[in-house]
Amino acid sequence: MYAREEGDMMARVIDAIYENGTLKPLETLDLPEHQRVRITIHEPIVESPDETLEAWHQVYEGCAEEEIAQIEAIALDRSRFMRQEP
Repeated sequence: MYAREEGDMMARVIDAIYENGTLKPLETLDLPEHQRVRITIHEPIVESPDETLEAWHQVYEGCAEEEIAQIEAIALDRSRFMRQEP
């Protein structure tokens, strides 16, 4: 993904893995050797399974059983996902 940044610099978002003291991009960068770049690190948020489960439980908080059943029926009805134009 590319985006314009200040000072006529082009930003490109890529994923990389940090391994043995080196960032290793997961795709070809197509840069000349010794090209200087600016890196911004965005670490993924890591939740424990219990935190994830608790967050999902909060989705239905305050809903009656009938409302939960209706929400789940809508979510499971695949005909609503990709409506085809007539």
